[in-house]
Amino acid sequence: MKFKPKTDRISKLATMCPNRIEELKNIFDQKSNIYIDYANVKPWSNKLGWHVDAKRLKQFLDSFSSINEVKLYNGTLESDNNSVNFNRNIKLLGYKLITKPVKVMRISIDVSSVSKNSPDILKNFIRKPLLSKLKIETVEFLNNELRELNNNKIKYLEDLKCNFDVEIGRDMLIDYANNNIKTFVLWSGDSDFADPIKQLLKDKKRVFLFATARRISFELNELQKNGLFIYDIQKIKDFICWKKELIIRKEDSK
Repeated sequence: MKFKPKTDRISKLATMCPNRIEELKNIFDQKSNIYIDYANVKPWSNKLGWHVDAKRLKQFLDSFSSINEVKLYNGTLESDNNSVNFNRNIKLLGYKLITKPVKVMRISIDVSSVSKNSPDILKNFIRKPLLSKLKIETVEFLNNELRELNNNKIKYLEDLKCNFDVEIGRDMLIDYANNNIKTFVLWSGDSDFADPIKQLLKDKKRVFLFATARRISFELNELQKNGLFIYDIQKIKDFICWKKELIIRKEDSK
């Protein structure tokens, strides 16, 4: 496995942070595939306080010769030019884009036909175990809030739905069976990936989860007992964040 920086910036950062490069060379020491669940990764910026730059990430990953393919999974909202343009740019950057239409779900918040203490509308937004614990006064308060929205002519909310759990799990297993992939690197923290990861680990494949602290499900954390490796992306922030967010820390250069 060779590391050949794709840009001068990566080369300079690699010189300042050699330990980070060595860590990743050990991870990508065999034929590797990357699977990025973008809908899961994008919100990490709220917790991290910085953003993953798709262009800089691809340039960084392309610097490792053993990475076979970088697959990015992201829905397309056809009515949104930003969504369409983002996915177009992702393909131009060299990612293998897997996409499908985002479903726009309309959820009623019309409480005109329910009693003030009825949970019928609230159950669309609050899971039953929690809803059953709420006081009647709380239910009435929330229904009153919805009624205020109704009075302002808001009778429904739109929820966007598009997940790739099935597609990512399927592709990981297909790549294992047909493409001689030795190392699987998943960018996500979603519990729905537990089963395919279990299968890969059972078959003695190396699986790494690239994520951030407190954004990893209990089920995936538990798989560390089975050999799943978790890599905190904070460690490579300077290689993959927006340029204006780049800060070299002294401890990273050691």
